[in-house]
Amino acid sequence: MFIAMNRFKVKLGSEADFEQVWRARDSHLSTVPGFKKFDLLRGPQRDDHTLYASHTIWGSRTDFEAWTKSEAFRAAHKNAGGNKPLYVGHPEVELFEAVDLGTAEKAA
Repeated sequence: MFIAMNRFKVKLGSEADFEQVWRARDSHLSTVPGFKKFDLLRGPQRDDHTLYASHTIWGSRTDFEAWTKSEAFRAAHKNAGGNKPLYVGHPEVELFEAVDLGTAEKAA
């Protein structure tokens, strides 16, 4: 399993607009081999922004890298530059390889 996250610092007062952009987008992810799951997460509010993270789960790093080189990726990101006024700074990408996959049984 491989997880790709983007952290977004969304300007205070722009949260609803940011969330609407994500709800209205055509991500094309459902057509991509190896894609497992997407979540948009809202985190803590700071002095000048609210933290968000987009969180995608992939079968492997290879699956994720193929997505970033695909036509579906280009189509999903073609209008991303128009959202810059919503952000403080640039999104930060974080990539994770699964090391130990916990289960409900382990947690009990």
